[in-house]
Amino acid sequence: MTDFQDDAAWATAQDRADPLGALRSEFALPLAPDGSEGLYFCGHSLGAMPRRARDYVNEELDDWARLGVEGHFAGTHPWMPYHQLLTDSTARLVGALPSEVVVMNTLTVNLHLMMLSFYRPSPKRHRILIEGGAFPSDQYAVDSQVRLHGYDPREAVLEASPRAGESVSRLEDLLALIERDGESIALVLLGVPNYLTGQALDRRALVEAAHAKGCQIGFDLAHGTGNLLVALHDEGPDFAVWCNYKYLNAGPGGLGGAFVHQRWEDAPGLPRLAGWWGHDQESRFAMGRGFVPTQGAQGWQLSNPPIFQLAALRASMELFDRAGIANLRARGDRLTGYLEFLLVKLRGPFDLVTPRSPTERGSMLTLRVKPSVRGGAKELVAFLGARGALVDLRNPDIVRITPAPLYNSMADVQSLGTLLRELWS
Repeated sequence: MTDFQDDAAWATAQDRADPLGALRSEFALPLAPDGSEGLYFCGHSLGAMPRRARDYVNEELDDWARLGVEGHFAGTHPWMPYHQLLTDSTARLVGALPSEVVVMNTLTVNLHLMMLSFYRPSPKRHRILIEGGAFPSDQYAVDSQVRLHGYDPREAVLEASPRAGESVSRLEDLLALIERDGESIALVLLGVPNYLTGQALDRRALVEAAHAKGCQIGFDLAHGTGNLLVALHDEGPDFAVWCNYKYLNAGPGGLGGAFVHQRWEDAPGLPRLAGWWGHDQESRFAMGRGFVPTQGAQGWQLSNPPIFQLAALRASMELFDRAGIANLRARGDRLTGYLEFLLVKLRGPFDLVTPRSPTERGSMLTLRVKPSVRGGAKELVAFLGARGALVDLRNPDIVRITPAPLYNSMADVQSLGTLLRELWS
Protein backbone atom coordinates (compact mmCIF):
# COMPACT_ATOMS: atom_id res chain seq x y z
CA MET A 1 0.00 0.00 0.00
CA THR A 2 1.59 3.24 -1.15
CA ASP A 3 1.54 6.47 0.84
CA PHE A 4 1.42 8.62 -2.31
CA GLN A 5 -1.11 11.46 -2.55
CA ASP A 6 -2.15 13.41 -5.62
CA ASP A 7 -1.83 16.72 -3.83
CA ALA A 8 0.52 19.64 -4.47
CA ALA A 9 0.96 20.53 -0.80
CA TRP A 10 1.76 16.91 0.06
CA ALA A 11 4.38 16.71 -2.73
CA THR A 12 6.01 19.96 -1.60
CA ALA A 13 6.17 18.69 1.99
CA GLN A 14 7.87 15.52 0.78
CA ASP A 15 10.52 17.59 -0.98
CA ARG A 16 11.16 19.76 2.06
CA ALA A 17 11.78 16.66 4.18
CA ASP A 18 14.14 15.10 1.60
CA PRO A 19 17.84 15.55 2.48
CA LEU A 20 18.75 15.29 -1.21
CA GLY A 21 16.30 18.00 -2.22
CA ALA A 22 19.00 20.68 -2.03
CA LEU A 23 20.73 19.15 -5.06
CA ARG A 24 18.16 20.80 -7.32
CA SER A 25 19.71 24.22 -6.68
CA GLU A 26 22.97 22.95 -8.20
CA PHE A 27 21.38 22.79 -11.67
CA ALA A 28 20.18 25.29 -14.25
CA LEU A 29 16.89 23.88 -15.52
CA PRO A 30 15.42 24.74 -18.94
CA LEU A 31 12.86 27.52 -19.00
CA ALA A 32 9.17 27.40 -19.84
CA PRO A 33 7.85 29.55 -22.72
CA ASP A 34 6.86 32.25 -20.22
CA GLY A 35 10.44 32.46 -18.90
CA SER A 36 9.79 30.63 -15.61
CA GLU A 37 11.61 27.47 -14.58
CA GLY A 38 10.18 24.59 -16.58
CA LEU A 39 9.46 20.96 -15.79
CA TYR A 40 12.34 18.96 -17.27
CA PHE A 41 11.78 15.23 -17.71
CA CYS A 42 14.35 14.47 -20.45
CA GLY A 43 17.39 13.55 -18.36
CA HIS A 44 17.44 10.19 -20.17
CA SER A 45 18.33 12.11 -23.35
CA LEU A 46 20.35 15.11 -22.14
CA GLY A 47 20.96 15.90 -18.50
CA ALA A 48 20.46 19.37 -17.09
CA MET A 49 23.49 21.65 -16.70
CA PRO A 50 25.30 21.66 -13.34
CA ARG A 51 25.79 25.32 -12.46
CA ARG A 52 29.45 24.75 -11.60
CA ALA A 53 30.13 23.41 -15.10
CA ARG A 54 30.43 26.98 -16.37
CA ASP A 55 32.92 27.85 -13.62
CA TYR A 56 35.01 24.74 -14.20
CA VAL A 57 35.15 25.24 -17.97
CA ASN A 58 36.00 28.92 -17.54
CA GLU A 59 38.79 27.93 -15.15
CA GLU A 60 40.43 25.94 -17.94
CA LEU A 61 39.80 28.66 -20.50
CA ASP A 62 41.58 31.10 -18.19
CA ASP A 63 44.53 28.72 -17.81
CA TRP A 64 44.71 28.29 -21.58
CA ALA A 65 44.84 32.07 -22.02
CA ARG A 66 47.35 32.53 -19.20
CA LEU A 67 49.63 29.53 -19.70
CA GLY A 68 49.26 28.28 -23.25
CA VAL A 69 50.94 24.92 -23.71
CA GLU A 70 52.35 25.05 -20.19
CA GLY A 71 48.84 24.34 -18.96
CA HIS A 72 49.49 20.66 -19.58
CA PHE A 73 51.78 20.59 -16.53
CA ALA A 74 50.96 23.82 -14.66
CA GLY A 75 47.80 25.56 -13.57
CA THR A 76 45.26 24.58 -10.94
CA HIS A 77 44.43 21.29 -12.64
CA PRO A 78 47.16 20.37 -15.16
CA TRP A 79 45.72 18.96 -18.35
CA MET A 80 48.04 16.02 -18.86
CA PRO A 81 46.56 14.00 -15.95
CA TYR A 82 43.18 15.81 -15.94
CA HIS A 83 41.17 12.72 -16.93
CA GLN A 84 42.37 11.05 -13.74
CA LEU A 85 40.36 13.57 -11.70
CA LEU A 86 37.33 11.57 -12.82
CA THR A 87 38.69 8.06 -12.31
CA ASP A 88 37.82 7.45 -8.67
CA SER A 89 34.34 9.00 -8.87
CA THR A 90 33.57 6.98 -12.01
CA ALA A 91 34.74 3.78 -10.33
CA ARG A 92 32.51 4.47 -7.33
CA LEU A 93 29.56 5.17 -9.59
CA VAL A 94 29.75 1.88 -11.51
CA GLY A 95 31.06 -0.36 -8.74
CA ALA A 96 34.50 -0.92 -10.25
CA LEU A 97 38.16 -0.70 -9.36
CA PRO A 98 39.80 2.57 -10.45
CA SER A 99 42.02 0.62 -12.83
CA GLU A 100 38.93 -0.80 -14.57
CA VAL A 101 37.42 2.50 -15.77
CA VAL A 102 38.32 5.39 -18.01
CA VAL A 103 36.54 8.49 -19.32
CA MET A 104 37.31 8.84 -23.02
CA ASN A 105 35.86 9.28 -26.51
CA THR A 106 32.13 8.88 -27.14
CA LEU A 107 29.95 5.84 -26.64
CA THR A 108 30.03 4.32 -30.12
CA VAL A 109 33.77 4.92 -30.49
CA ASN A 110 34.30 3.10 -27.20
CA LEU A 111 31.99 0.32 -28.32
CA HIS A 112 34.04 -0.20 -31.46
CA LEU A 113 37.27 -0.21 -29.44
CA MET A 114 35.86 -2.82 -27.08
CA MET A 115 34.52 -5.01 -29.88
CA LEU A 116 37.87 -4.95 -31.65
CA SER A 117 39.30 -6.48 -28.48
CA PHE A 118 36.48 -8.74 -27.32
CA TYR A 119 34.73 -9.82 -30.51
CA ARG A 120 37.17 -12.41 -31.85
CA PRO A 121 35.05 -14.53 -34.19
CA SER A 122 35.84 -17.95 -35.63
CA PRO A 123 33.90 -19.95 -38.22
CA LYS A 124 32.26 -21.95 -35.43
CA ARG A 125 31.72 -19.06 -32.97
CA HIS A 126 31.11 -15.75 -34.73
CA ARG A 127 27.62 -14.53 -33.82
CA ILE A 128 26.77 -11.46 -31.75
CA LEU A 129 23.64 -11.55 -29.61
CA ILE A 130 21.87 -8.20 -29.15
CA GLU A 131 18.39 -7.30 -27.96
CA GLY A 132 15.72 -6.75 -30.56
CA GLY A 133 15.14 -3.01 -30.64
CA ALA A 134 18.67 -2.15 -29.58
CA PHE A 135 19.70 1.48 -29.96
CA PRO A 136 20.33 2.05 -33.70
CA SER A 137 23.96 3.12 -33.20
CA ASP A 138 24.64 -0.21 -31.48
CA GLN A 139 23.01 -2.04 -34.37
CA TYR A 140 25.13 -0.15 -36.89
CA ALA A 141 28.30 -0.80 -34.90
CA VAL A 142 27.57 -4.51 -34.54
CA ASP A 143 26.72 -4.94 -38.22
CA SER A 144 29.90 -3.15 -39.27
CA GLN A 145 32.09 -5.22 -36.94
CA VAL A 146 30.58 -8.42 -38.29
CA ARG A 147 31.24 -7.29 -41.86
CA LEU A 148 34.78 -6.26 -40.91
CA HIS A 149 35.46 -9.89 -40.06
CA GLY A 150 33.90 -11.16 -43.28
CA TYR A 151 30.52 -12.34 -41.99
CA ASP A 152 26.98 -11.49 -43.05
CA PRO A 153 24.96 -9.65 -40.38
CA ARG A 154 21.81 -11.41 -41.54
CA GLU A 155 23.29 -14.65 -40.22
CA ALA A 156 25.81 -13.49 -37.65
CA VAL A 157 23.70 -10.98 -35.70
CA LEU A 158 21.21 -12.74 -33.45
CA GLU A 159 18.41 -10.55 -32.09
CA ALA A 160 16.49 -11.49 -28.96
CA SER A 161 13.00 -10.02 -29.23
CA PRO A 162 10.04 -10.03 -26.85
CA ARG A 163 7.35 -12.64 -27.25
CA ALA A 164 4.52 -11.88 -29.65
CA GLY A 165 2.17 -9.32 -28.14
CA GLU A 166 4.67 -8.28 -25.42
CA SER A 167 6.74 -5.11 -25.23
CA VAL A 168 9.74 -6.23 -23.18
CA SER A 169 11.91 -9.34 -23.13
CA ARG A 170 11.71 -12.04 -20.51
CA LEU A 171 14.94 -12.86 -18.75
CA GLU A 172 14.21 -16.60 -18.89
CA ASP A 173 13.89 -16.39 -22.68
CA LEU A 174 17.27 -14.67 -23.02
CA LEU A 175 18.95 -17.20 -20.74
CA ALA A 176 17.38 -20.06 -22.70
CA LEU A 177 18.58 -18.55 -25.97
CA ILE A 178 22.14 -18.29 -24.65
CA GLU A 179 21.98 -21.88 -23.42
CA ARG A 180 20.67 -23.09 -26.78
CA ASP A 181 22.88 -21.10 -29.17
CA GLY A 182 25.80 -20.11 -26.94
CA GLU A 183 28.38 -22.28 -28.68
CA SER A 184 27.89 -20.19 -31.84
CA ILE A 185 27.92 -16.84 -30.02
CA ALA A 186 31.21 -14.95 -29.69
CA LEU A 187 29.77 -11.87 -27.97
CA VAL A 188 26.65 -10.98 -26.02
CA LEU A 189 25.99 -7.22 -26.14
CA LEU A 190 22.91 -5.83 -24.40
CA GLY A 191 21.68 -2.36 -23.49
CA VAL A 192 20.75 -2.11 -19.81
CA PRO A 193 18.27 -0.53 -19.50
CA ASN A 194 16.90 -0.67 -23.01
CA TYR A 195 16.87 2.87 -24.38
CA LEU A 196 13.22 2.74 -25.50
CA THR A 197 11.37 0.56 -23.01
CA GLY A 198 13.43 1.31 -19.90
CA GLN A 199 13.65 -2.40 -19.06
CA ALA A 200 16.69 -3.27 -16.90
CA LEU A 201 17.65 -6.94 -17.17
CA ASP A 202 19.51 -8.90 -14.50
CA ARG A 203 23.14 -8.27 -15.49
CA ARG A 204 24.67 -10.83 -13.15
CA ALA A 205 22.45 -13.64 -14.46
CA LEU A 206 23.29 -12.73 -18.05
CA VAL A 207 27.04 -12.66 -17.33
CA GLU A 208 26.93 -16.07 -15.66
CA ALA A 209 24.95 -17.56 -18.55
CA ALA A 210 27.23 -16.09 -21.23
CA HIS A 211 30.47 -17.13 -19.54
CA ALA A 212 29.13 -20.62 -18.89
CA LYS A 213 28.83 -21.06 -22.66
CA GLY A 214 32.24 -19.51 -23.41
CA CYS A 215 30.86 -16.19 -24.72
CA GLN A 216 32.29 -12.76 -24.02
CA ILE A 217 29.73 -10.28 -22.74
CA GLY A 218 29.52 -6.49 -22.65
CA PHE A 219 26.86 -3.96 -21.71
CA ASP A 220 25.80 -0.66 -23.22
CA LEU A 221 25.06 1.31 -20.06
CA ALA A 222 24.14 4.57 -21.81
CA HIS A 223 20.86 4.53 -19.86
CA GLY A 224 22.30 2.73 -16.86
CA THR A 225 25.30 4.67 -15.59
CA GLY A 226 24.16 7.31 -13.12
CA ASN A 227 20.69 5.75 -13.18
CA LEU A 228 20.97 2.16 -11.95
CA LEU A 229 22.82 0.78 -8.98
CA VAL A 230 25.67 -1.01 -10.77
CA ALA A 231 28.50 -3.23 -9.48
CA LEU A 232 30.48 -4.03 -12.61
CA HIS A 233 33.51 -5.58 -10.93
CA ASP A 234 31.43 -8.08 -8.99
CA GLU A 235 28.89 -8.66 -11.76
CA GLY A 236 31.80 -9.55 -14.01
CA PRO A 237 31.09 -8.51 -17.62
CA ASP A 238 34.16 -8.37 -19.82
CA PHE A 239 33.47 -4.74 -20.70
CA ALA A 240 30.89 -1.99 -20.56
CA VAL A 241 30.53 1.36 -22.31
CA TRP A 242 28.33 4.37 -21.70
CA CYS A 243 27.81 8.03 -22.50
CA ASN A 244 28.04 10.73 -19.84
CA TYR A 245 25.62 13.30 -21.23
CA LYS A 246 22.36 11.64 -20.17
CA TYR A 247 22.02 10.91 -16.46
CA LEU A 248 25.59 12.14 -15.87
CA ASN A 249 24.97 15.67 -17.17
CA ALA A 250 28.25 16.12 -19.09
CA GLY A 251 26.71 18.38 -21.71
CA PRO A 252 25.75 17.80 -25.36
CA GLY A 253 28.11 15.37 -27.03
CA GLY A 254 30.02 14.91 -23.77
CA LEU A 255 32.68 12.27 -23.35
CA GLY A 256 31.82 8.63 -22.74
CA GLY A 257 33.17 6.03 -20.37
CA ALA A 258 34.42 2.46 -20.53
CA PHE A 259 34.96 -0.44 -18.16
CA VAL A 260 37.33 -3.35 -18.76
CA HIS A 261 37.29 -6.06 -16.12
CA GLN A 262 40.43 -6.60 -14.07
CA ARG A 263 40.79 -10.12 -15.42
CA TRP A 264 42.04 -8.58 -18.67
CA GLU A 265 44.73 -6.37 -17.08
CA ASP A 266 47.47 -8.95 -17.55
CA ALA A 267 46.51 -10.10 -21.03
CA PRO A 268 49.21 -8.47 -23.16
CA GLY A 269 48.16 -10.45 -26.23
CA LEU A 270 44.64 -9.04 -26.21
CA PRO A 271 44.24 -7.17 -29.53
CA ARG A 272 43.39 -3.50 -29.43
CA LEU A 273 43.74 -0.32 -31.40
CA ALA A 274 46.55 1.74 -29.89
CA GLY A 275 47.18 5.44 -29.46
CA TRP A 276 49.75 7.41 -27.52
CA TRP A 277 47.45 8.38 -24.64
CA GLY A 278 47.04 4.68 -23.91
CA HIS A 279 50.80 4.21 -23.77
CA ASP A 280 52.46 3.60 -20.41
CA GLN A 281 52.39 6.93 -18.60
CA GLU A 282 55.94 6.72 -17.29
CA SER A 283 57.44 6.54 -20.78
CA ARG A 284 54.74 8.25 -22.85
CA PHE A 285 56.77 11.38 -23.48
CA ALA A 286 59.90 9.44 -24.37
CA MET A 287 58.18 9.06 -27.75
CA GLY A 288 59.46 5.53 -28.24
CA ARG A 289 58.59 3.37 -31.21
CA GLY A 290 56.89 0.43 -29.50
CA PHE A 291 53.47 0.64 -27.82
CA VAL A 292 53.41 -0.35 -24.15
CA PRO A 293 49.83 -0.10 -22.85
CA THR A 294 48.96 1.51 -19.56
CA GLN A 295 47.64 -1.22 -17.30
CA GLY A 296 43.87 -1.40 -17.06
CA ALA A 297 41.13 0.41 -18.94
CA GLN A 298 43.27 3.52 -19.47
CA GLY A 299 45.35 1.46 -21.89
CA TRP A 300 42.50 1.70 -24.41
CA GLN A 301 42.84 5.48 -24.69
CA LEU A 302 43.88 6.85 -28.07
CA SER A 303 44.36 10.61 -27.87
CA ASN A 304 44.56 13.26 -25.18
CA PRO A 305 40.99 14.13 -24.16
CA PRO A 306 39.13 17.45 -24.57
CA ILE A 307 39.68 19.26 -21.29
CA PHE A 308 36.58 21.48 -21.42
CA GLN A 309 34.34 18.43 -21.66
CA LEU A 310 36.14 16.78 -18.77
CA ALA A 311 35.71 19.95 -16.72
CA ALA A 312 31.94 20.03 -17.33
CA LEU A 313 31.64 16.37 -16.35
CA ARG A 314 33.68 16.94 -13.19
CA ALA A 315 31.04 19.39 -11.97
CA SER A 316 28.40 16.68 -12.22
CA MET A 317 30.48 13.84 -10.80
CA GLU A 318 31.12 15.86 -7.65
CA LEU A 319 27.36 15.90 -7.09
CA PHE A 320 27.10 12.14 -7.56
CA ASP A 321 29.83 11.69 -4.96
CA ARG A 322 28.05 14.08 -2.64
CA ALA A 323 24.75 12.21 -2.89
CA GLY A 324 25.88 8.60 -3.41
CA ILE A 325 24.38 6.47 -6.17
CA ALA A 326 22.55 4.17 -3.72
CA ASN A 327 20.76 7.17 -2.19
CA LEU A 328 19.97 8.54 -5.63
CA ARG A 329 18.55 5.22 -6.80
CA ALA A 330 16.32 5.07 -3.72
CA ARG A 331 15.15 8.63 -4.44
CA GLY A 332 14.68 7.76 -8.09
CA ASP A 333 12.52 4.76 -7.18
CA ARG A 334 10.29 7.00 -5.10
CA LEU A 335 10.00 9.69 -7.79
CA THR A 336 9.30 7.13 -10.51
CA GLY A 337 6.87 5.27 -8.28
CA TYR A 338 4.99 8.52 -7.68
CA LEU A 339 4.87 9.21 -11.42
CA GLU A 340 3.54 5.67 -12.00
CA PHE A 341 0.93 6.18 -9.27
CA LEU A 342 -0.35 9.37 -10.91
CA LEU A 343 -0.36 7.87 -14.40
CA VAL A 344 -2.33 4.81 -13.30
CA LYS A 345 -4.76 7.03 -11.39
CA LEU A 346 -5.39 9.08 -14.53
CA ARG A 347 -6.50 6.06 -16.61
CA GLY A 348 -5.40 7.96 -19.72
CA PRO A 349 -5.21 6.64 -23.30
CA PHE A 350 -1.84 4.90 -22.99
CA ASP A 351 -0.15 1.65 -22.09
CA LEU A 352 2.80 1.66 -19.68
CA VAL A 353 5.61 -0.16 -21.50
CA THR A 354 8.28 -0.05 -18.77
CA PRO A 355 8.15 -2.91 -16.23
CA ARG A 356 6.22 -2.11 -13.06
CA SER A 357 8.82 -3.61 -10.71
CA PRO A 358 11.47 -1.10 -9.52
CA THR A 359 14.08 -3.89 -9.75
CA GLU A 360 13.52 -4.07 -13.52
CA ARG A 361 13.83 -0.38 -14.37
CA GLY A 362 15.55 2.88 -13.53
CA SER A 363 13.99 6.34 -13.47
CA MET A 364 12.44 6.39 -16.95
CA LEU A 365 8.86 5.41 -17.73
CA THR A 366 7.80 4.79 -21.32
CA LEU A 367 4.23 5.24 -22.49
CA ARG A 368 2.68 3.96 -25.70
CA VAL A 369 0.04 6.59 -26.36
CA LYS A 370 -3.16 5.60 -28.12
CA PRO A 371 -4.95 7.94 -30.53
CA SER A 372 -7.91 9.66 -28.85
CA VAL A 373 -10.12 12.68 -29.27
CA ARG A 374 -7.24 14.72 -27.77
CA GLY A 375 -4.76 13.35 -30.31
CA GLY A 376 -1.85 10.95 -29.88
CA ALA A 377 1.74 11.06 -28.68
CA LYS A 378 2.76 14.03 -30.83
CA GLU A 379 -0.13 16.13 -29.55
CA LEU A 380 0.62 15.11 -25.96
CA VAL A 381 4.24 16.24 -26.20
CA ALA A 382 3.21 19.52 -27.86
CA PHE A 383 0.57 20.19 -25.20
CA LEU A 384 3.07 19.66 -22.39
CA GLY A 385 5.82 21.65 -24.13
CA ALA A 386 3.56 24.66 -24.53
CA ARG A 387 3.08 24.59 -20.77
CA GLY A 388 6.77 24.29 -19.96
CA ALA A 389 7.00 20.52 -19.41
CA LEU A 390 9.58 18.75 -21.59
CA VAL A 391 9.12 15.04 -22.24
CA ASP A 392 10.46 12.96 -25.10
CA LEU A 393 8.67 11.78 -28.27
CA ARG A 394 9.72 8.74 -30.26
CA ASN A 395 7.47 8.53 -33.31
CA PRO A 396 4.90 7.38 -33.84
CA ASP A 397 3.45 6.64 -30.41
CA ILE A 398 6.18 6.47 -27.71
CA VAL A 399 6.63 9.08 -24.98
CA ARG A 400 9.49 8.76 -22.48
CA ILE A 401 9.37 10.56 -19.13
CA THR A 402 12.18 10.64 -16.57
CA PRO A 403 12.14 12.24 -13.13
CA ALA A 404 15.94 12.39 -12.64
CA PRO A 405 16.74 12.11 -8.92
CA LEU A 406 19.56 14.66 -8.95
CA TYR A 407 17.30 17.57 -9.86
CA ASN A 408 13.65 16.56 -10.26
CA SER A 409 11.25 16.72 -7.32
CA MET A 410 7.97 15.23 -6.15
CA ALA A 411 6.40 18.64 -6.84
CA ASP A 412 7.62 18.41 -10.45
CA VAL A 413 5.96 15.02 -10.82
CA GLN A 414 2.72 16.23 -9.25
CA SER A 415 2.68 19.27 -11.56
CA LEU A 416 3.12 17.00 -14.57
CA GLY A 417 0.27 14.83 -13.36
CA THR A 418 -1.92 17.93 -13.06
CA LEU A 419 -1.14 18.89 -16.68
CA LEU A 420 -1.94 15.38 -17.90
CA ARG A 421 -5.22 15.43 -16.01
CA GLU A 422 -6.05 18.74 -17.73
CA LEU A 423 -5.46 17.13 -21.11
CA TRP A 424 -7.19 13.81 -20.51
CA SER A 425 -10.09 14.73 -18.23
